Amino acid sequence: MAHSEHNKQKKSGAYFLIILGALLFIVVPTWFSKEPETGLVLIILGFIVGGIGFFLKFVRK
Repeated sequence: MAHSEHNKQKKSGAYFLIILGALLFIVVPTWFSKEPETGLVLIILGFIVGGIGFFLKFVRK
């Protein structure tokens, strides 16, 4: 079992968070163009979610 570290699957949750944040950041302004308050809150949420994913993938090692 010397190579058990190589056989572990990599966690892709951080990539999912980055992609979800980017999709929220891009798509929400067109969906909520008539409700700017809701759109702004969801844009900020997308930025936060993407930031958490970036932190988990690239900063914390």
